[in-house]
Amino acid sequence: MASTSLISITPLLPALLLVLVAMGAVVAWLGRLGHGRAVVTACLRAVVQLGVVSVVIAWVVSFPAAVAGFILLMYGVATFTAGRRIVPGWAGWWAGVPIAAGTVPVLAVMTASGVISMKGIVVIPIAGILLGGCLTATTLAGRRALDELTQRKGEVEAALSLGFTPREAALEICRPVSGQALVPALDQTRTVGLVTLPGAFVGMLLGGASPVDAGVVQLVVLVALLAAEAVATVVTIELAARGFFHP
Repeated sequence: MASTSLISITPLLPALLLVLVAMGAVVAWLGRLGHGRAVVTACLRAVVQLGVVSVVIAWVVSFPAAVAGFILLMYGVATFTAGRRIVPGWAGWWAGVPIAAGTVPVLAVMTASGVISMKGIVVIPIAGILLGGCLTATTLAGRRALDELTQRKGEVEAALSLGFTPREAALEICRPVSGQALVPALDQTRTVGLVTLPGAFVGMLLGGASPVDAGVVQLVVLVALLAAEAVATVVTIELAARGFFHP
């Protein structure tokens, strides 16, 4: 029996995973959430993608060009995923702007200051965390902004009649709701250590680091993630207000 300290890899593990996938899919179906099939396909994709990454990552981290290429691939997938959630068609590719705006400066500051090393094994997971957070913030902010502008179109027109510019009118309507995209990151940061023990913290403890070192690393990651998501949210709202996400 192999073990990762947290998960025991036994012959029952595949069966357990199948049960959990089925549970999620059935509950989503019975609850009429509209995502029953998506639960299954998402889990299947996770299996394939993690399997491929597990094989490739050991080679990628040894070559700077491969590291850069891998990060660009993650960025492309994040952009595509967020874009199609916000709006169909080519307009969705504008989602790449807030994702980059949140990730690039934060990652640059972290590497330039020496807080994280330039080694691929360090840069790739940190970039992945930032990209994932910005993906979520961009998707939530973009969808809420467009929904609000569509449902409250009359209020936008009323603001225009009062002399607001199209951008100002749109911001007045969509900014308060779209700003809620930052709530998950805020809650995660507020409750860390009290409700959850995030992956970076647990991973370092399992790797033999002291609790203090693990706590410092997790704090840096959470603060960086919050900063990146804040930038991504603001840029997304601005793009929505300016009409860039119109299909």
